[in-house]
Amino acid sequence: MTNAWLAGSLVAVVAGVVGFFVVLRGATFAAHGVPLASFAGAAGASVVGVPAVVGLAVFSPVAAVAIGLLGRRRRSDVVTALVVAAMLGLGALFLSWTVEYASEIYALLFGEVLGVTGTEVWLSAALTGAALLAVATLYRPLLLSSVAGEVAEARGVRTARLELLFLVLMAVVTTLAVPVVGTLLMFTLMVGPPAAARAFVRSPLAAMAASVGIALVTVWLAIALAYETTWPIGFFVGIAGAAWYVLARVVAARRR
Repeated sequence: MTNAWLAGSLVAVVAGVVGFFVVLRGATFAAHGVPLASFAGAAGASVVGVPAVVGLAVFSPVAAVAIGLLGRRRRSDVVTALVVAAMLGLGALFLSWTVEYASEIYALLFGEVLGVTGTEVWLSAALTGAALLAVATLYRPLLLSSVAGEVAEARGVRTARLELLFLVLMAVVTTLAVPVVGTLLMFTLMVGPPAAARAFVRSPLAAMAASVGIALVTVWLAIALAYETTWPIGFFVGIAGAAWYVLARVVAARRR
């Protein structure tokens, strides 16, 4: 349980920070696609008998770079869909080669937060630090390109390179989070809390802090309720993420 709380908290922090830019840039499909594409890496790792995080660390950046290099600003959704389809097909092939099909696919899609080891906690902490450092370094150009892409280009920001770096950053977050919350639930944490935070506050830093706070509360409640009820943690994470967004929309509507 201690490892579950620690790993879940680390995932919530980095998902809240990176997810803020995912929502701001309208990159929710890519945020959904990169974790799903990494499914093939985790499945391949189970076949060769290495930790799933090794496969994630290889396949997530490959998927992110493919989306960044082959996509265009307005047609990146097509490339994202094709990369996801190819990776899911490859993952299905890898899973057909292992005898642990049912348990493996459940753990990869929905996570296994109560099975996190001490080693994975330390690895998660290292990746969280690297991701937060990258966001701090890229914060100003990333924020400018997210809200005013043409202005950013006029001021000398290489938006195409920045987009590629951001996709790689999402791959790092995926490597951190998939063993804990799974490919499907990572999308919930990277979209639900940040989207709700933007409706509550307007300042970028305040919205980012609110996003982290909402993600932390979501993960903590999900772990506690899953422990008390023996229901899947994914159910509580998914429902809470949607509930936060609905609440934020209601608050925004009352303000208007």
